[in-house]
Amino acid sequence: MTYRELLNKYKTIAIEKDLEVEAIKLLILELSDYDGASFLAHFDDEIENDKLNVLLSAISKYVNDFIPVQHILGYAYFYGYKLKVSKDVLVPRCETEELVGYALEYYDEIFKGKSVEVCDIGTGSGAISIALNKEEPKMNLTATDISKEALEIAKLNARINDANIKFLEGDLLEPLIKNNLKFDILVSNPPYIAYDDEVDPLVVKNEPHLALFAENNGMECYERILKDASKVLNKTNIILFEHGYKQKELMINLVDKYFPNSECEVIKDLSGNDRITVIINK
Repeated sequence: MTYRELLNKYKTIAIEKDLEVEAIKLLILELSDYDGASFLAHFDDEIENDKLNVLLSAISKYVNDFIPVQHILGYAYFYGYKLKVSKDVLVPRCETEELVGYALEYYDEIFKGKSVEVCDIGTGSGAISIALNKEEPKMNLTATDISKEALEIAKLNARINDANIKFLEGDLLEPLIKNNLKFDILVSNPPYIAYDDEVDPLVVKNEPHLALFAENNGMECYERILKDASKVLNKTNIILFEHGYKQKELMINLVDKYFPNSECEVIKDLSGNDRITVIINK
């Protein structure tokens, strides 16, 4: 069997099971031992039996056992950085890469190259913190998470990517308030799925519910952060959130409640969904 034949066979199966064809492509590419250009050059080569067995086993875990590709591989790519992932952290999403991009853009607009203190609230795998620290060294990163297991993964990812991040265990802003820390930028992709929302079974089965679901129509964490944010923010500051595509009005209501005099913008993601809220206080 060639790589082309393998892909075509399981592409059809993925479509029949309403799974992602791109996931099959990623598995085959990552486990082929070729980089992207070389893989295309070997696309019609016969696959050695040992390698074919590895590929078939991995693909079966995805299409039959419904295990995310990133969990099968043990890693994911985020903003160009390779991150270890496990059942203890969310697999980083492309929408969160957009959150990082806007954090960098608004930093340039408001702080113009100054050294700033940034906190990633609910860091999970450390994806946001690592990307920000690597892309803008003048961002001094602190990251919090309530999960000890998630923080261990985040610390490992920081070491792997040579990122300089201070990690604190605790619930949302609590460790920041406890240590009397002040920040210029808060960024967060907290749990935002309502408990009665319909969620992809692949996600529900494999990803930590602590990082997925929240009370109050999914808005509990945003309200708790905004309620206490003034305790940890410097006068000029930026708050950036990723949220669900149906939560625009709920977010605006919270911003009006806790930061009525701030500038606020809700930004659509690349799929055209309301996804990122930016709050600016000057």
